[in-house]
Amino acid sequence: MSAVPPVPVRSPLTGALSGTTAVLVGGSSGIGLAAAVLLRSVGARVVLVGRDRDRLNAAVSRVRGASAADGHDGAHDPDDAVLYVVGDGGDERVLAEAFDRAGHVDHMFVTAGGLSGAGPLAGLSADGIRSACDSRLQTAFTTARTAASRLPAGGSLTFSSGILVVRPAPGMAAPLSVAGAVETLTRALAVELAPERVRVNTVRYGRIDTPLLRSLPGLDSDEAVAAAGSTTPLGRFGTAEEAAASALFLMANHYMTGQILTVDGGETLA
Repeated sequence: MSAVPPVPVRSPLTGALSGTTAVLVGGSSGIGLAAAVLLRSVGARVVLVGRDRDRLNAAVSRVRGASAADGHDGAHDPDDAVLYVVGDGGDERVLAEAFDRAGHVDHMFVTAGGLSGAGPLAGLSADGIRSACDSRLQTAFTTARTAASRLPAGGSLTFSSGILVVRPAPGMAAPLSVAGAVETLTRALAVELAPERVRVNTVRYGRIDTPLLRSLPGLDSDEAVAAAGSTTPLGRFGTAEEAAASALFLMANHYMTGQILTVDGGETLA
């Protein structure tokens, strides 16, 4: 058997993503949607995967509109510049459809998951714990199986995690255990997929101003978010764009694999 060539050497600048294609699982809002906008701004194609058709339609319109605002003719983008697939990102058939529609995929970014299973340990049901695992860990394994079989050499798979993995809070045992498992899976997959020259990383996020954050009690207004963010080292929460930029960095830098990249505005230092 001939040796597999080394991973391709390419510019680590995000502009080098021009002409590549990324599947964004959970791309209809928050960090995933922000990543889609940034990727189009550097000339990449995107495929958004999510469960809600209306939200996905709105996301496609936003990505095309942002492309035009950035100086790209979003109204005359190629028909396949911004695609979407409605369905559960944890379903291999849905992911296969995303790859088939794109024709060629270079990168995957997985932000789907949420905070399923939150609550005091004594009040957690077996079904609730299984739901927490299915919502994030099962999706991670499913996307990894797809990445392993369909991404090319130099391709990348990026997961998301959160800083509560290293700063646990009461009532978060189930979701944090699952997020921690995704970080462990990242390192295991980076070793397993290295012979195919496919890279695997995770971004460990602090508090980012997204619809998910604003769904939490007491954070449903601009004033509440600003007040809560003022107590952090940098005086505010991160933006979805700042969070998404880290995923583009990991896609573009071909010498990054098996890493947990923290983007938290210094919160874990406080």
